[in-house]
Amino acid sequence: MIVTVVVKEPVYEFARRLAPEPRRAVRQALKGLRHERGDIRALEQALTGYYRLRIGKFRLVFRYLNSTTIEAVFLEERGVVYEIFEAQFLAKLKS
Repeated sequence: MIVTVVVKEPVYEFARRLAPEPRRAVRQALKGLRHERGDIRALEQALTGYYRLRIGKFRLVFRYLNSTTIEAVFLEERGVVYEIFEAQFLAKLKS
């Protein structure tokens, strides 16, 4: 089944700063996500309801809006992605 992938501004901004090869990998991964392909895992604890897609040394955080739409919300390097996203996510909930 093909789903629509809505890419949020933080993902565009991060991808735009990448070198050509990693940027190409991100683009390919987003195309694969339309078919729900790739190394996808559900996140846990405070980030329940979100998923991650592994793209080399990067991680894309996304969520399902409904059965036909995926929202790609955050992209960052593997070592810091979850801490940064969780901090931003929790700050947004508190405001």
